[in-house]
Amino acid sequence: MTTSINASPRKIIHIDMDAFYASVEQRDFPELRGKPLVVGGDPSGRGVVAAASYEVRKFGVRSAMSCYEARKRCPEVIFVRPRFEVYRAVSSDIRQIMYRLTPHVEPLSLDEAYLDVTGLQVHKGSATLMANWLRAQILAHTGLTASAGVSFNKMLAKIASDINKPNGTAIITPADADAFISTLPIERFHGIGKATAKRLHAMGVSTGADLKRMQAAVLVQEFGKRGQFYHDIAHGRDERAVKSERAHKSVGSETTFKDNLSNNHELRIQIYEQNADAFHQLQQKQLVAYTITLKVKYADFTQITRSHTLSTAFNSADSAHYWLDKLFLDIPRELPIRLVGVTFSSLAPVAQLLPQLNLFE
Repeated sequence: MTTSINASPRKIIHIDMDAFYASVEQRDFPELRGKPLVVGGDPSGRGVVAAASYEVRKFGVRSAMSCYEARKRCPEVIFVRPRFEVYRAVSSDIRQIMYRLTPHVEPLSLDEAYLDVTGLQVHKGSATLMANWLRAQILAHTGLTASAGVSFNKMLAKIASDINKPNGTAIITPADADAFISTLPIERFHGIGKATAKRLHAMGVSTGADLKRMQAAVLVQEFGKRGQFYHDIAHGRDERAVKSERAHKSVGSETTFKDNLSNNHELRIQIYEQNADAFHQLQQKQLVAYTITLKVKYADFTQITRSHTLSTAFNSADSAHYWLDKLFLDIPRELPIRLVGVTFSSLAPVAQLLPQLNLFE
């Protein structure tokens, strides 16, 4: 099959959490599950919908709508106030899962990110298998579903992540892209907002095929530099790179158990295994650490961390066992545990230390 798309060798994944804020609330408060839910402000005032559960979306309720309008459309809707500190913590957990796959991660917000997985050999080198692995890991670690889009550029990956929502993966290949773009309403193109769409409609442009027929010079005259971008995306071209500026602030490892654990001996074995893995990563990255953190997630998905900082760097995985034992004793134990993790932070390059220390020998 021939295509006019200028196929790029890149493999881009866009991960988008499903109704993120609302899903976190339904996860943490079982009485909200299956109910029409809005996370947002006061429906009797000027509150705005920050997130809408899928149950309330059936009534046409969407993000950025006034809460007053949301209640008009669905009188049974339940309103809850946002808990942004919780959403940020969950988002951080999700980000760490992404970094286990690749350092090339570009977060767009708390609930979505691009990943460039070009050249990775894991999961048979398949970006689709990588996307499904990410979704499975996110579900196992957070109890939340995510949708994924896989394509050869950012624009198409983002569009694809919306195709099989919720809890699905969609792929747009170079061979399929031309036909897909041609039938796409211009409102679906990332970067074309309501105002731009209105102006394009006035020019007789309603679909990707219409946009593709427009000369670049005409679009530039009408929209400036953005006009060239609109011309490019109509032809499936989007050379924007995934921008990752991540510095190593911490190195860690965690595991979710198949069955929740309560036995102290079994839990310590798991903690030591994560510690060994995390310390091995430090060695590979030629880093040393001064702070160690133990993370525990309970059966009800609540989590707790305990940390300790030394005046000298940890010089072996075994040297951390004493502090991990002390931190573990400080963890409340009312509930079974579903996840443990060990993270090293307060990092410094090995090269900054005296050579004779030989920390990794």
